[in-house]
Parts: sequence; structure tokens; C-alpha cells
Amino acid sequence: MQFLPLNPIVESHQQINGMELPTAAPILYLISFILLAVPLLIFYIDHRSRQRQKAAGVEISIPPPTKIIEIRVYPIKSCRGFKVKRAKLLKTGLDLDRQWMFVDAGSMDFLTIRQISKMTLIDTVLRENDELEVSIRNSQPKVQFAIPAHPSKQWLDENTELSEVEIWKKKVDGYIYPKELTAPFSKFFEKEVRLAYKGPTPRILGGNGAPEVLGRTESTKFADLAPLQIANQKSIEELNSRLSQIGHEPISIERFRPNIVIEGETPWYEDTWKTIKIGEQGKSTTLDVVARCARCQVPNVDPDTAVKDKKQP
Repeated sequence: MQFLPLNPIVESHQQINGMELPTAAPILYLISFILLAVPLLIFYIDHRSRQRQKAAGVEISIPPPTKIIEIRVYPIKSCRGFKVKRAKLLKTGLDLDRQWMFVDAGSMDFLTIRQISKMTLIDTVLRENDELEVSIRNSQPKVQFAIPAHPSKQWLDENTELSEVEIWKKKVDGYIYPKELTAPFSKFFEKEVRLAYKGPTPRILGGNGAPEVLGRTESTKFADLAPLQIANQKSIEELNSRLSQIGHEPISIERFRPNIVIEGETPWYEDTWKTIKIGEQGKSTTLDVVARCARCQVPNVDPDTAVKDKKQP
């Protein structure tokens, strides 16, 4: 089968000393060759330069070390968390972080601050006896319950029911606490809710953290996308400077619900990170940065009042 060109070249000719020569075609061929050859040449030079740097032991410039200034844990998804001085870093994230979530008792779908802003008025506290206390702020009479922060398999078998819950349209397993425990919270939500604790089956990361992209299989509990979220204090300061210019009150970094807050070198330089190393030389852990946190409505909710701004930040 023969295909005709969409834009055939029409040559013009001129007579020189009795010879007929094409005038347009050589010029077009030369331009095409240059357009093709120049990018290839640049790529080749850059590739050779990188090879020489690698052979000479030249490392790509990395930013100077920075300090961790806060560590935060949010035991129940979309509810208030608390600061800690130290935390155990598990493969699935910080110990206790997003290991529980409230679900609709009918659909077993997860509930989030995105639609129910007053979830930020649900407080969590870790007691000295390793119990997690959950309460509704300013509730009269006081609405609260306490559960083991690190429940054993035996305790879960005796006090909960292993079932399926849904998060971001995917089914995962979860230990469901009895409805008597969360009955007062159902009144707060204005519908029947249940509390779920992540079950034993790994919840495999998707998106940039998916096995076919990351190169290995990783999982998390009930966090949206990845086991750990890191924020830069310099970035929130820059954001507040812009908010002040439009007459908006400064906001706290808590609105973004990060696990780790760093002091930072410059605003937003975390957007370029590929990996991070936490700890001192010889005692450090290297983590892959799989994504920048997607923009959503959560930061628009004032964590102290549950009032949601329609536009900012």
C-alpha cells in the first residue's frame, strides 16, 4: 500500500550556465537536518558530561541539613492529633498515625473532614497507660471513650469484628468496634457511625507509590496516599505573607496535617526532593519522596473552630 505525503514539496528550478538545479529542496533538507541534529548533539554532550562527573566521583549538589522542629501523630483519620517528642517510624508510617477512622455504619465508607469539617473538634490523647482517649471538644456532658492504643490480636478478636470498610472507593479490611462505643458520636455526626481499626491485610500504595512505579511494594494504614507527610515551616511562612497581603489572618501549619515539620532552608524547595535522609551519619533512614501533597479543602478548615473558609488558603 502506498501513502501520499500530506504536504508534498514542490521544487522550483533555475537555469545556471545551461544546468538546471533545484533551489528549494536542498535548503529544506538542510533545515530539517539541523533541527534533528542539534537536539541530539545537546543530549549527547549532556550525557557524556554526566558520565564524566560520575566517573570522577562528582556528586549532584544537595541542600544543607535541616532540623525537624515538630512531630505530629493523627491516630484517627480527619480528627485532631497531637505533638510528640519522638515516634517510632514503621514501614506503614508513624506508630499510631491514621490507624483508625470513622465510617458510615450503613455504607462502611470512610468519613473525612473534607465533607464534615466539625470532625476537627474530635480530640485524641495518648494516656500514660497506653490508652487512646477520644473526646468531642466542648461537649456537655463530656462525650469520650478510651481504647487500647496498641491492641493485641486477642483483644481485637474479643472486642471487635473483622470486616470490610471502604476508603477512596477501595475495599480494605478493618476491625469494627461495637456500636455502643460510638453511639454518642453518632449524635455528633447526625448519623450512625462506627470506628474502624486497620486490619492485617496490607493496603498497597497506589499512584507514584505503586509497585510498578516505585519498584517495590509498600503499604500504609488509613492515610490518603503515602505513609508520611512532611511540611516546611519556611513554606507556611511564605504562604502567610501572601495571605496577609489580602487581609487574611495567618494560619497554622496544623491545617495541613503533616507528620513532620522541618525548619527548612527556603520556601517550597521541598517540591524538588526525590529522597530524604532522616538521622545522623551512620544512623539514618532514607525515604523516597513519591509525590507532592495534592491540593484539597482540608487546609481551609480552622482546626480550633471547624469553620471552613470557601476560598483560602
